[in-house]
Amino acid sequence: MKARLAASAALALGIVIGASGCSMITYQATTEHYDASDGVSVNVGQLDLRNVLVVSDDGEQGNLVMTVVNRGDKDASLNVEFGDGSTVTEPIKIAAGSTVAFGVDDVEGLEVQEPVLLDGIDSIPGSLMPMFFQYSGAEGQEINVPVLDGALAEYKSLVP
Repeated sequence: MKARLAASAALALGIVIGASGCSMITYQATTEHYDASDGVSVNVGQLDLRNVLVVSDDGEQGNLVMTVVNRGDKDASLNVEFGDGSTVTEPIKIAAGSTVAFGVDDVEGLEVQEPVLLDGIDSIPGSLMPMFFQYSGAEGQEINVPVLDGALAEYKSLVP
């Protein structure tokens, strides 16, 4: 009787392990953050910048497209530098606890602010453009932002 019970338990354990598809020991890629779209992401202190990219047809003027999430309980003023670091946009105000989209048409459920237009970017579509993001009280981050043109339908209306 004990042998039959042990055999049944071993069989049940084998079925459970086999049916799990080895997910008990397999790396789960869905638990890792990655950039699923064309843009890149970076965290700057309490600000999370998501899907950051620049849309430009001529490589001289660009539309900075991004979504900014302020996880903090204080308003933040985001500074953006590009080029050789001497070109700085006006500070971008992000209210505490808010999620704000820039450079896009209306997005349901998100606050959309005026586009941030960048003059003199000197980056042709298809290249990467170094940009520096910083706000007071946090260490800044430099990332290489993709520059795209309006060839794709989803970006055609975003060209400045």
